[in-house]
Amino acid sequence: MTDTDFGRLRMSRADGIATITIDNPPVNVLDVGLMSEIRRLLLSIRDDADIRVLVFQSADPEFFIAHVDMTLIDQPHAFDDFIREAPEGLNPFQAFGEFLREQPQVTIVKLAGLARGGGAEFVAAADMVFAAEGRAGLAQCEALMGITPGGGATQYLSSRMTRGRVLEVILGADLIDAATAERYGWINRALPASDLDDFVDQLARNIAALPAGVIAAAKKALPPVDLREGFRREHDAWAGLFERPAAGTLIRAGLKAGAQTKDGERNLEGLLRALQA
Repeated sequence: MTDTDFGRLRMSRADGIATITIDNPPVNVLDVGLMSEIRRLLLSIRDDADIRVLVFQSADPEFFIAHVDMTLIDQPHAFDDFIREAPEGLNPFQAFGEFLREQPQVTIVKLAGLARGGGAEFVAAADMVFAAEGRAGLAQCEALMGITPGGGATQYLSSRMTRGRVLEVILGADLIDAATAERYGWINRALPASDLDDFVDQLARNIAALPAGVIAAAKKALPPVDLREGFRREHDAWAGLFERPAAGTLIRAGLKAGAQTKDGERNLEGLLRALQA
């Protein structure tokens, strides 16, 4: 596989590690194209025994994955193909997270910038997450758009945090810094930004060098988690709000105010709160 196979991703591989760099300017929105490429890449290497660890990073030091593309509010059929491919009982965004969570390789996110909404859900679906202090941030800011998370956040976060903290993240809808995310259990560790690359590289190399069968055995030994009923409740809550006029009004107003531009995304929560003033 070469870099030319994808327009929004770059992949390099060495010593059993595939490093996948997300590059979807200006802020790495999770649009149909990026979702399609990530899914296609994961599928293409799913049975590759020579790849044991996947490390996801961003070409943009400010943004990992901003969030789901807000312009899709006016493209009702954009996800028709994803809907047809999604397992029964899952919406396209939940299926996307589960596709990553079920990847046989160890999946590691190296978070040096911001991830919100669907981007934060992608982070939560990975096996491990390491974030740069002072630079990384996570948010489930959907409430500021008149909706609740619909891509797995309610279920993934509930397995990592107390109920009160999950509600704080979802209803508080603020950006959570790396140190707080570590304390809450959202990520594995917050590290000095200067140490992040070396730490993740060494961990990935150590895991990739393990004897054959150890990774698969470890992942198989963990308690199975069936989230289907939770996903159904999450989807019903999200879809019920998404159908209300307020959601479309807030999302379109957010785009008009600068969402999905670098300046707007640096303080997206403030931008969205200003619309409700």
